[in-house]
Amino acid sequence: MNRCSFCGKEEFLPFTCPYCKENFCTEHRLPENHNCSKLWLAKKARSPWFPLKTSRSFTNRASFNFSRSLIKTEVKHLLIAWLVLGFAFSLTFLFRFPSIFLTMLGISLLTVGLGFIIHELAHKFSAQRYGYWAEFRMSPWGLALALIFAFISGGSFIFAAPGATLIAPSSYSSTFIGKRENGIISLVGPLTNVALAFLFYLLTPFGGLIQLIGIMGFKINLWLAAFNLIPFGGLDGAKVLSWSIFIWLIVAIPIWLSVFFLFFL
Repeated sequence: MNRCSFCGKEEFLPFTCPYCKENFCTEHRLPENHNCSKLWLAKKARSPWFPLKTSRSFTNRASFNFSRSLIKTEVKHLLIAWLVLGFAFSLTFLFRFPSIFLTMLGISLLTVGLGFIIHELAHKFSAQRYGYWAEFRMSPWGLALALIFAFISGGSFIFAAPGATLIAPSSYSSTFIGKRENGIISLVGPLTNVALAFLFYLLTPFGGLIQLIGIMGFKINLWLAAFNLIPFGGLDGAKVLSWSIFIWLIVAIPIWLSVFFLFFL
């Protein structure tokens, strides 16, 4: 567990300042908020840019440029998490049917990996619509656990916590995230997986490899949606429930029932 170099708060997924290289919590991630020793570099790196359009219709040039400079880091974290998840979920074939391992690795990347990435990007883009700062950060320990469980169980059991999309108010907007906005931002992730499950289901009437991709993509994305709607801890379900019990019920119950009939009957 890392601590914020400014306030000492423990952070599971800390934000590393690209200028002073110290770790910070989301509240003190910006150079101005942690009295960065190299603040002059941050100011120099910012150039005029078009304003970020959000539902709040405010101009956030400096914050947008700072986020824009970190896109490469975010892409790298998403790519690493995607590859590790794809490998972990296809590892069972390496032990049992090594001749088709590479084929199943590709299918895992397309089904599990794609479901994970689009889920996280849905959180990110919906948060940005509200004018919030949002970036994905992988969890090295979470990814390591996925590989450890996969190897120990021979690929039959996998516990993965690949990372999360960190969301925080912009320095130029509000000082907190409202329950409604947080609930909506959290809800779009599982709903995106439901939409992906439907798209993969459209492939199931075809035969051969396409049908296999369709079946796996449908089941995995439906399971991801159901799991993330559990109202516990930091999962999406807890944030949706905190916002609206009614919306959580009408979304979560049908998805859970679908998963129950699909996997257990």
